[in-house]
Amino acid sequence: MISQLNPSDFSAWRENATAGAVAGTLPVLIDVREPWELQTASVKAEGFTLLHIPMREIPARVAELQDTLGSGQPIACLCHHGMRSLQVANYLAQSGFSEVVNLQGGIDAWSRQVDPSVPLY
Repeated sequence: MISQLNPSDFSAWRENATAGAVAGTLPVLIDVREPWELQTASVKAEGFTLLHIPMREIPARVAELQDTLGSGQPIACLCHHGMRSLQVANYLAQSGFSEVVNLQGGIDAWSRQVDPSVPLY
């Protein structure tokens, strides 16, 4: 079962993940939306590493993620409303990643709860 993280709790999750991480590593936010969606609205990488990997590319890039991040890397997944990211989070967990959460409500909830400067669409 993938943990659902409310965007308003992301900052605390990020701080906790950073405290428990290997020195110099940051938690990762994987935005699985399509490129046109990123042009419309995106989060700012502050205190975390932001990766843009469209959902359809995840299976082909999971080995790359395992090599670069490691299976214990804290990862949060983000999409528009939280459904695609939940599927990706489940896939990552099934692929051996142990610290995966889904940002519930996606970038829509992020805009409403964390950063109103992020446009709604």
